[in-house]
Amino acid sequence: MLNSKAPRSTAIRLFAAGAALTLGMLSLSACGSSSGDTAANGGDGEKVGVSLIVKTTTNPFFVAMQDGAKKAAEADGVDLKLAAGKADGDEDTQIQAIENAISKGDKGILITPNGPSVVDALKKAKDAGLFVIALDTPPDPADAADITFATDNFAAGELIGKWAAAQLDGKKATIGLIDLFDDKVVSVDYNRDQGFLTGMGIDTADKTKNGDEAKTGKYTGGKGGDYEIVGSQASQGAEDGGRTAMETLLSANPDINVVYTINEPAAAGAFEALKSAGKEKDVLIVSVDGGCAGVDNVKSGVIGATAQQYPVKMAELGVKAIVELAKSGTKPANSEGLDFYNTGVELVTDKPADGVKSITTDAAADICWG
Repeated sequence: MLNSKAPRSTAIRLFAAGAALTLGMLSLSACGSSSGDTAANGGDGEKVGVSLIVKTTTNPFFVAMQDGAKKAAEADGVDLKLAAGKADGDEDTQIQAIENAISKGDKGILITPNGPSVVDALKKAKDAGLFVIALDTPPDPADAADITFATDNFAAGELIGKWAAAQLDGKKATIGLIDLFDDKVVSVDYNRDQGFLTGMGIDTADKTKNGDEAKTGKYTGGKGGDYEIVGSQASQGAEDGGRTAMETLLSANPDINVVYTINEPAAAGAFEALKSAGKEKDVLIVSVDGGCAGVDNVKSGVIGATAQQYPVKMAELGVKAIVELAKSGTKPANSEGLDFYNTGVELVTDKPADGVKSITTDAAADICWG
């Protein structure tokens, strides 16, 4: 995820990210136990305590993240605790989990923050000596975490925006935006939304604020053309929220032909609303996540294109970073030119567009959420 002040790159390559991981900006390596010693310890023979606190377990993205953390913890002998909000946006449960990690004396916390209210608790954790790593979503301010391992979410949005503009082939774009929240501001929400509009070639005004762009004008992506933004609706990142959001947008303008969605569950819900209205064949749906179910939805035509990210990699690297810190005192470093560690993104579609690098659904299925 991209902080608003970070430089943004659209030339992100999965294999380049993999190479960077292999060559060792983080200098992390799995460490098996031998001679009866605990694999991961701070020098006193005790296991390193790590808490992973995700947004919710109702979204497969965060379930995959937990699975990645479990795998890394098992390999390194880490005492891993798992916690999750009751729903996307549940800050109170996350705050309680942070406080539990402090009281248990954990070495570090991995967290996908549910909103700005967790910041004070994260600062408290840092003051208590815990190393805080944000995954996928940096807190605001970003330095509330020691480092963030994430997708460049602006670049992810930009990829699907460029693809959508190219597919329109000069036709008018009547756009519906299905965002995450309407009651709080988180960077994953505005970075993906604003990246999409930028990819379309639409002036976004303030890139850290959704909804302040001109509602009509010209887009310059692809062959260019006229655009109209019908509106933006919150989905909470859930399928039922996506369905309701799409129904609301269609009631405002039934001629919508491009739909941006914050994630693939919201995209699936939007498709069901379009299908009920008999419009599923007339609308381009684009999204971000690249989970196995989402890739299947691209393959079947539910979603036109998605930007694939890698939550398992985020979690594995996060666990290993805390282990390395406990063993040697070595802290992870940001990717060059960024204020976070970039875990990569790829555009997934079976309808490639000129000038927009992409991979097929078959290739994406082989690496979904790796």
